[in-house]
Amino acid sequence: MNIRRKVFGILAVVVAALAGVTVVPGVAFAADRDGSCDSGEFCYYFNSNQAGSVSDFTDSQDDYGTTQPSCYEFKGAGNGQGLCVKNNAASVWNRTSKTVRVYFNSNFAGSYQDFAPGAKGNLNATLKNNNASHELLGGAPPTGCRTDGTNTTPPTSILVYRVSLGKVDRVDFKTYVKNVLPNEWVPSWPNASLDAGAVAVKSYAWYWALHSTRKTPGGQCYDVRDDTADQVYKPSSALASTSSAVDRTWSTRMTRSGNILAAHYCSTTTACGGWVEGNWMSQYGSRDLAAAGKDFRTILHHYYRDIALS
Repeated sequence: MNIRRKVFGILAVVVAALAGVTVVPGVAFAADRDGSCDSGEFCYYFNSNQAGSVSDFTDSQDDYGTTQPSCYEFKGAGNGQGLCVKNNAASVWNRTSKTVRVYFNSNFAGSYQDFAPGAKGNLNATLKNNNASHELLGGAPPTGCRTDGTNTTPPTSILVYRVSLGKVDRVDFKTYVKNVLPNEWVPSWPNASLDAGAVAVKSYAWYWALHSTRKTPGGQCYDVRDDTADQVYKPSSALASTSSAVDRTWSTRMTRSGNILAAHYCSTTTACGGWVEGNWMSQYGSRDLAAAGKDFRTILHHYYRDIALS
């Protein structure tokens, strides 16, 4: 369903619970992107040797964006403040518990350089001022049709049927959500509406990652299509406003009777394909409620009956 085309197809919504940040005694929680390199974050510096303005991240990012106001910028004080991170970083500090791989190209591609947990270092000659994405590396990813998610833990990846390309891509789950939300919600809408949309997009994808038995005409397993039959996924389309909404709500889980909720959302404010009240959310309605001062939890409770938000 693509709101810009006003397609009123349904989307099952499921909301996910995310594992919280590990707390290390004596140090602070990882903060939002605030230009300070906190524990649990991966940080770029504008200058070599961890000098100049800082841009801090708490997760993988497949494309930083190239123009303001939608790029990921250097936020800390010092040289480079306000510039976009893409192709402008010289050094890093990895304060996460995972190895972080910095890539030359977007979408985790091209030449790369790894930084171990706790490492400080300068980007090498290939990557200095040529950084386009970074990935927090974990264990071995799922293969084939397998998912590693549950009703309480989101999958690490999702199988996306790239319909026009005739292939299936396994996409990092959070990267998928960040590259769907700006194509389903209007990025300039109030934060509470974007937050409600982030929960819905994540939930829909999570549900199908757990339950899909679908296959392409060629016999490949997939969880979701990349078009309006499911959710519109466009690689490298993530924007700062919508990605921030995904980050803000990533630890939220919406359930009914203890299970991930299967629900619907669509553009119209008056009807959604004949679906029963209490099981679908209006995208434009979420905008109006947010403009009236409602937070995203209130918006979700307004549309989905008998839910629990953890």
